[in-house]
Amino acid sequence: MLEQIDFTTKSIRDKTKNFIPEVGIILGTGLGGLVKEISVQFILPYESIPNFPVSTVEGHSGKLIFGSLGGKNVVAMQGRFHFYEGYTMQQITFPVRVMKALGVKTLCVSNASGGMNPAFSAGEIMIISDHINLFPTNPLIGKNINELGPRFPDMSEAYSKKYIQSALEIAKQNNIKVSTGVYAGLTGPCFETPAEYRYFWRMGADAVGMSTVPEVIVARHCGMDVFGISIITDLGVEGRVETVSHEEVQQIAREQEPKMTLIMRELVSKI
Repeated sequence: MLEQIDFTTKSIRDKTKNFIPEVGIILGTGLGGLVKEISVQFILPYESIPNFPVSTVEGHSGKLIFGSLGGKNVVAMQGRFHFYEGYTMQQITFPVRVMKALGVKTLCVSNASGGMNPAFSAGEIMIISDHINLFPTNPLIGKNINELGPRFPDMSEAYSKKYIQSALEIAKQNNIKVSTGVYAGLTGPCFETPAEYRYFWRMGADAVGMSTVPEVIVARHCGMDVFGISIITDLGVEGRVETVSHEEVQQIAREQEPKMTLIMRELVSKI
């Protein structure tokens, strides 16, 4: 893997004139509009990057964006990769490894998710305080490469408490209603049954989705600080389970995108 990371990193540096990003951003379903806030310097389609997978999901356009946001050099993934697409855990987290090699110290992740917390409503913005890994595997399984991180990484603060507090303050200053909660990550690609929603809520999760957790595990393994934010696009609250489609998820995410964009932009400026 080290050889692949080095080769991909060198290829990107050659194309971006050795641009050094401080912050990495992974943009989820319907949330790619943050790119409009970035002062773009370079755009690399995933197909042009050696060893990069290619996103196959609608709403994930598949570009690596380099530029400045909130006074910081950033690299943003406009479109992520998912376990349900048939990629391995190592493949879907490979871009996080490359971000680290490029110089990234902080990773900001976003996603769309289904909410089980009865206090939530569709369109709710949830700042992720912790997660539960319900994937059938872990991106760190296998021989550990010590140059990338420790065999047993600490996950007691998977999401930076400092960044959570900053995001809450930003939301309050801008009259944006936000909540905090635990995100459960599982494979998909089907949406959950009412019984599954009940199960996840009773085990301590406030929202459920099909991404993010593997990326955060790898980010923490390689020493990055992490901030996560989720838009609740549909409800799986007991007695109020809604039918949902991917198109509806995208629509609600787009409607709430300006608020999430503001929080992310202001947070990056404070990092």
